[in-house]
Amino acid sequence: WGKPVPGFGDPQARLLIVGLAPAAHGGNRTGRMFTGDGSASFLMRALHVSGFANQPESEHRNDGLKLHGAYMTAVARCAPPDNKPTPREILNCRPFMLREMALLPRLRAVLALGRIAMDGYLDTLTSAGHPVKRLPFSHGAEFALPGGLPRLFVSYHPSRQNTQTGRLTPRMLLSVLQRVRRFLHQRP
Repeated sequence: WGKPVPGFGDPQARLLIVGLAPAAHGGNRTGRMFTGDGSASFLMRALHVSGFANQPESEHRNDGLKLHGAYMTAVARCAPPDNKPTPREILNCRPFMLREMALLPRLRAVLALGRIAMDGYLDTLTSAGHPVKRLPFSHGAEFALPGGLPRLFVSYHPSRQNTQTGRLTPRMLLSVLQRVRRFLHQRP
C-alpha cells in the first residue's frame, strides 16, 4: 500500500481512460488502476458490456482482466488524502502520464472520469505544448481538440459518491462508452 500505481491496459489502445487517482482501498492496495473497489466494479461492468474488457470484474492484479483497445491511467499516482490531490501532486505525476501517452501512438479518444481528470488531462496537453483551452465539464460532453489530438469524452467519475446517489447510473456510463465505440469505428 502507499506506492505509486502505474497505468494498465492494451499497448495498442485507441482509448485512454483517465481517472483521478488510485483509491486507497482499491488501486493503491492492489497495485492496478481501478481494481478491488466499488469504482472498479462499476467501471469494469460498463467496459465489459461495451467490449473494452474481457470480463466484468477487476478484483486483483492476477484476476485475468485484459483491456481491449483501452488503457487506464490517472492524473495522480498515489491515493491522495480525502480523495483530493493537490495541484502539486498532480504536477509531480504529470511526467508519468506524458510518458504513457507517448507510448500509446494509436490513441484516438480519451475518456476523462470526472472534472479533476479532465482538467488534469488538458493541463498535461498544455504542458506538452498543445494549444488547448479550458473546457466546461459536463457528463456526456464530447470535444474535438485542435491539432489532431484525440477526441475528448467526459463522464462523471464512477465513485461510490456518484453511483450510490444516482448521479452516475450504469446506463449513463454505458451511453458514453457506446459513443466512444462508435467514434473509434469511424475512419480517422
